[in-house]
Amino acid sequence: MKLLYGAVVLGCAPLLLVGNGAVYPTEKIAAFVFEKVDVTTLPSAIRPKPVKSKKTFGDYGYVARELEEKKALLDPPQGAPQVSIDVLEAQKSGIYVCVNSQSAGASHDRFQRVLLLKLKNGLLKGRETWKEFGSCPVIGGVDKDSSSSGY
Repeated sequence: MKLLYGAVVLGCAPLLLVGNGAVYPTEKIAAFVFEKVDVTTLPSAIRPKPVKSKKTFGDYGYVARELEEKKALLDPPQGAPQVSIDVLEAQKSGIYVCVNSQSAGASHDRFQRVLLLKLKNGLLKGRETWKEFGSCPVIGGVDKDSSSSGY
């Protein structure tokens, strides 16, 4: 019996190493990110205040002012931070983006991080990454809940 379990585990191991098999686009990546990113998985300095049943920037009322191949500038709804997204690198493992936000208040606080977005259940889940890009230095305070991820 133990031999049978061992054979099943060894037979399934390659499937576990393949990953989720997500297919990311090679064109209009910024538009894909704008439509599919789950903003509830982003650091709190970037995302709007949570509202039940809202997940994407479109759900929250953000409108794409500029939507290029690898860059998106989003117009926020009233009181939400302005957000820009620069696609840094797209790989089989996910999409690296530089997300930059600036608060609409009097303080005009700016926050910028490199995030790794991975497709899961139809939405791109984001988390901060260790990978650094010269074009996206860390700006802003320490975000205590940024380590929470959707996966």
